[in-house]
Amino acid sequence: MGRRRKGRDISGWLIVDKPAGLTSTAVVNKVRWALDAKKAGHAGTLDPDATGVLAVALGEATKTVPYVTDALKAYEFEIRLGQATNTDDAEGEVIAHSDLRPTEDEIKEALSAFIGDIEQVPPQFSAVKVDGERAYKRARDGEEMTLAARPLYVESLLLIDCPDADHVLLEMVCGKGGYVRSIARDLGAALGCLAHVRSLRRVWSGPFDAENAADLETIESLARTPELDAHVQPLETALDDMPEVKATAEGAVRLRNGNPGMVMASGIEYGETCWASFENRAIAIGRYKSGELHPVRVINAPD
Repeated sequence: MGRRRKGRDISGWLIVDKPAGLTSTAVVNKVRWALDAKKAGHAGTLDPDATGVLAVALGEATKTVPYVTDALKAYEFEIRLGQATNTDDAEGEVIAHSDLRPTEDEIKEALSAFIGDIEQVPPQFSAVKVDGERAYKRARDGEEMTLAARPLYVESLLLIDCPDADHVLLEMVCGKGGYVRSIARDLGAALGCLAHVRSLRRVWSGPFDAENAADLETIESLARTPELDAHVQPLETALDDMPEVKATAEGAVRLRNGNPGMVMASGIEYGETCWASFENRAIAIGRYKSGELHPVRVINAPD
């Protein structure tokens, strides 16, 4: 028999303003401890030196993580021109220099190539797997790998400021799976001047933004108190961009058992993904078909 997890059956989202210097996993562990939560996870890893929105899912909210992960995200980041590093950020070893510095107009013109559906090669120091092993582990051993390019949707990439000749501040809105470090590296290559990320902040992720995030100092000071519970957002917040249908009483019973259940819907197309509620609570996510929701995820959040 497996060991039972200790902790409370608490469900919802705690949005953290992650500080630099901690891994995303370490932040999740602190949140789990502070809320005495039985189960927690996050929607989208941030590099240890990155800051900003880390959406931590609790309990049944972990079932909605893919819908936040798939949503658009916004980043503000500063790049250092004239230097390439082996990690594509400031933590790495400088491996090449350039004295060339582009003008502001040249930077703006180059950004257009990184908007829309693009192909992006992950950094050598990344979590992608190569023959079953993380790329960063091989890179630490000095191995240079040929990593396959991956598709990325970039909705916008804007020049915010050029504080001096060596630094550029950018803002990017993109889909899942994007590496800001690769954007900096490839932009530097396109401009002929080399570049790497100096600092990175995620300002929003799907329905969650930094303005409504709690810092770790607050989380630790309110640990194990009702005041911290008040910072937990409803599970349903993650589903804001998805249409809602209302389950009938009989339909709710069937949906909670993983079976298609009758729902009341308006303007929902056949086969469309939506979520069903009963008595103002999410109970399932699935596809709408002729008056029924066919569940792909059943949500059993505690009362």
